[in-house]
Amino acid sequence: MSDVISLLGSTGSIGRQTLETVEYLGLRISALSAGANIALLEEQVRRFKPAIAAVYDEAACRDFKVRVRDTTVQVHAGAEGLIEAACAEGTDTVLVATVGMAGLLPTLAAVKLGRRIALANKETLVCAGEIVMAQASQYGAEIIPVDSEHSAIFQCIKGEPRESVKRIILTASGGPFRGYSLSELESVTPEMALKHPTWKMGEKITIDSATLMNKGFEVIEAAHLFSVAPDNVSVVIHPESIVHSMVEFCDNSIAAQLAAPDMRLPIQYALTYPARCSSAVQALDIKRMSGMTFEEPDFSSFPCLGLAFETASKQGTYCSVLNGANEAAVELFLRGRLSFPGIYEAVRCAVESIDNVTSPSVEEIVMAGESAKRFVFERV
Repeated sequence: MSDVISLLGSTGSIGRQTLETVEYLGLRISALSAGANIALLEEQVRRFKPAIAAVYDEAACRDFKVRVRDTTVQVHAGAEGLIEAACAEGTDTVLVATVGMAGLLPTLAAVKLGRRIALANKETLVCAGEIVMAQASQYGAEIIPVDSEHSAIFQCIKGEPRESVKRIILTASGGPFRGYSLSELESVTPEMALKHPTWKMGEKITIDSATLMNKGFEVIEAAHLFSVAPDNVSVVIHPESIVHSMVEFCDNSIAAQLAAPDMRLPIQYALTYPARCSSAVQALDIKRMSGMTFEEPDFSSFPCLGLAFETASKQGTYCSVLNGANEAAVELFLRGRLSFPGIYEAVRCAVESIDNVTSPSVEEIVMAGESAKRFVFERV
């Protein structure tokens, strides 16, 4: 079990649930970080007493320093601040729950220290999966997935030879618009899209779940995490969100992981692996589990999923462009400047228009994502 945790993104949904889990397990916090929510970060610092606190927004960081000047916490700002938090002395596990590309550099910094990475930040592997996994192997760092789907796969293949894995099957709830036609999606508002039927998440990931882009990102993540080709990853709609994902083996048997839809469970498993501990998560009543649904995804109404599959098979900076363009498009949708189907159109245009860089460096990956954001903002 990891005793000392550095938590990047402590004020978001995953971050708050991680702190609940840390308290339940009796673990310690070495560092916390937030984007700009300094009021909540201050509460967390006073409660968990980390040695380091980092605020990504430098203007907010100046205010934060004033708020915590009566404590012993060391305060750092910006991207360098996140790296300081990830590298906090005495840390066993770095749980990366930041949103966007901000998680990439601190993850790589922690990897080079050989630390366990509990990864809840999709962009790190979506944009730079080859680099991150290669460096993890080089420095002996463990990458333990926190996403419920990847945690399920991780658990299903434990002890199995990788060559026995025939196919990874990712489950998806289908989001709030399951069954909608493309024409019906034209009238979707941000308020409608933010009402996820199963999970409580931040705004960005909730919209990505509604477009199924989030599931497309998970396809790319799975390919890197489990060393499989994207063609060997499939998606099935499972609105009950009880089966969190499945693995089909070479003998055509399928292993599945089932649990209540509660993110505290995969968070806890990432922190305690390889041990299992009692948890505060509600147990499933097997006798009441009937009529579970599994359907093919609707690629015509939710073309973001298909676009992600197409991009997953390409080398270079394509996936960084996909991610950056989507980030900008979602922001514009939330501002009311882009329709729900317009998210796909904006992202597709960016992927088709921005030049690819083959065998990119980390810096080139970051630059590609930023270029994609600018492209979408300027076009819309």
